[in-house]
Amino acid sequence: MSDDSRGSIAASASERGADRGAEADRRTPSDRARTAVPPQGDYVPAVVHGDLVWTAGMTPRRAGELVVRGVVGADVDLATAREAAGLAIGNALTAIAETVGDLGGVRALKLTVFVAAVDGFTQHPAVADGASAVLRERLGERGIVARSAVGVRTLPSGAPVEVELVAAVGASA
Repeated sequence: MSDDSRGSIAASASERGADRGAEADRRTPSDRARTAVPPQGDYVPAVVHGDLVWTAGMTPRRAGELVVRGVVGADVDLATAREAAGLAIGNALTAIAETVGDLGGVRALKLTVFVAAVDGFTQHPAVADGASAVLRERLGERGIVARSAVGVRTLPSGAPVEVELVAAVGASA
């Protein structure tokens, strides 16, 4: 394959990513309501720009309903928080799949896990491991990411965890 043909393949993938992003940006509120991960406000679950996709913050919801509430270290134990992080990242992957068509050409890059925890809680990385495990399970090697685990006082709707994911799509994945 010549360098010229590789360049056009990459450009085509980039153009397809831009087309998907433009399509996602044109969604109406009723379109957003039909997603498997319905937004809890005036935003879309994921946005594509070029060969990258960013998810909105995802909490542990099923069919739009928060399934775990509370503060880690008080109302929520470590094992439950890990499971909640796994559910939240599953929602982020669903948002990406709905936006780009599937997960076949997706390479996860950066995961941020926010943990609502009591003062003095220091096991944020152990909570984030629940999300990392689901990424590896669903994406294999493409699911190994750079990651941050951040402690916060509260999260939307009383969720114990919230995740954000940045991924490459198409030719760059």
